[in-house]
Amino acid sequence: MTTRSTVVSGKATPRGKFPHIKRAGDFLFVSGTSSRRPDNTFEGVEVDAMGTTNLDIRAQTRAVIENIRDILASEGAGLEDLVEISTFLVNMNDFGGYNEVYGQYFDQNGPTRTTVAVHQLPHPHLLIEIKAVAYKPA
Repeated sequence: MTTRSTVVSGKATPRGKFPHIKRAGDFLFVSGTSSRRPDNTFEGVEVDAMGTTNLDIRAQTRAVIENIRDILASEGAGLEDLVEISTFLVNMNDFGGYNEVYGQYFDQNGPTRTTVAVHQLPHPHLLIEIKAVAYKPA
């Protein structure tokens, strides 16, 4: 079985010793992905001069899915190749906004999905993280 781990150029550097994506035969495993940009800022986060923070679940969800799309592209795959998604939300009150944006990318023929609430993610500005599995024969 062919295995290959890749840290994708142009994406935010992982905050630990793990790849963005790992190929194991015909399966692609995408590590938990956030809305973090390569410069370590976050999509969907605004902080004003007084330090008041506005976090946007829709913008973060869109950025996460597009980051996953870009990571899959490094292996010649796309969102249509996803077979499973696991989503972690800090607050289930964000489920509606997340679900709305998710539906702009996927329908009932898309990947299976599990969504769970978690206590926190690796940065206080993160509302969402998604990990994914795709099937794309080499």
